[in-house]
Amino acid sequence: MKKVIIASLTAMFVLTGCNTFKGLGQDVSNAGNAVTGGAQDVEDKI
Repeated sequence: MKKVIIASLTAMFVLTGCNTFKGLGQDVSNAGNAVTGGAQDVEDKI
């Protein structure tokens, strides 16, 4: 019984971690897009 509980808790933490890293990847991607957009604006002004 203890093994089932431990396995369930481990799976929960792993799946939560995957969602966290997915969100982090989206945040980094959005930041990169913002930098690209800012650089494009500067290039257009020059």
